[in-house]
Amino acid sequence: MDWRSVRFLKYNVAIGSVCAAVAHAADRPVIQAMAWLDPAQHLAALTTEPSSNIAVQNKQVVAGEALFHTPTLLGGQAAKAGLSCASCHENGRDNSAFLFPNVSDEPGTADVTSSFFSSYRGNAIFDPVKIPNLTEPGKISRAADSQELEKFIRDLIVEEFNGQEPTPSVLSALAYYVRSLSADRDNDRMPVMVEGQFDAVDRALLAAKAARQENDLKLSALLIASARHRLGLIHERYAGNRLIRQRKAIITASQQLRELETIKDTAVFIEALQKWGNDFQKTRKLVSGKQHLSLYNPTILKAALKPDTK
Repeated sequence: MDWRSVRFLKYNVAIGSVCAAVAHAADRPVIQAMAWLDPAQHLAALTTEPSSNIAVQNKQVVAGEALFHTPTLLGGQAAKAGLSCASCHENGRDNSAFLFPNVSDEPGTADVTSSFFSSYRGNAIFDPVKIPNLTEPGKISRAADSQELEKFIRDLIVEEFNGQEPTPSVLSALAYYVRSLSADRDNDRMPVMVEGQFDAVDRALLAAKAARQENDLKLSALLIASARHRLGLIHERYAGNRLIRQRKAIITASQQLRELETIKDTAVFIEALQKWGNDFQKTRKLVSGKQHLSLYNPTILKAALKPDTK
């Protein structure tokens, strides 16, 4: 067994152990991100996020933002762990709470040459670096005519995370989103709320519809995956016996979205998506009405986290 295989197994054991600890600890919330967030910052990291400052709003930005929050885009071990671009770069910023086992040495860092994520860039050296803020100028030119940013994003997906080769439209949308990011001088953080997740679902599906109308099936599928991921984030916050109806409704909505992907005819797909959206309003109302009982409520989340803060 070579050194890459050894490190791969070690990292699998590490993240598996953390996920198991989160899932099975008494009275602990099962929020996937807790496996790769600094325990000392769980409450703040799970209840707030940087404000989203987008210089322009168009279909490219909407699609790019959705892809940026899609673990399926990265594939491999990142997708299994629930990591997306936004996990390290919250709304394009850095993430001072990111602390992935054997990939970070301190919060806010990541080893971008880790064999856990990449069979291309793994170098057998533990060398984490500070996660950059994408709203600030970096080494890569963002000039639209240079295509340096597109190449960088492509190499990150394929080489750093072992993801599938992205299509030109996927790269274009991601690059457009990154270029649209503007700096937040006040570094404001906003509350994480279920309505924000629902709005993100709407935007992802609006972009999926536009992609289908342009016969871009791969982009559309990724955008539906983004919407389903957001529904999964909502589902994990609705814990406990009082919220069983809400969880079931979210699962049903997600399953129905997955079934839409199998529809090949564009007109039929758009009609089915419209019907899903109309039906989903009932689910949205059902779920939003109980947010105060969910782990979106900082008081309830704090109480759920208490066993870990003794």
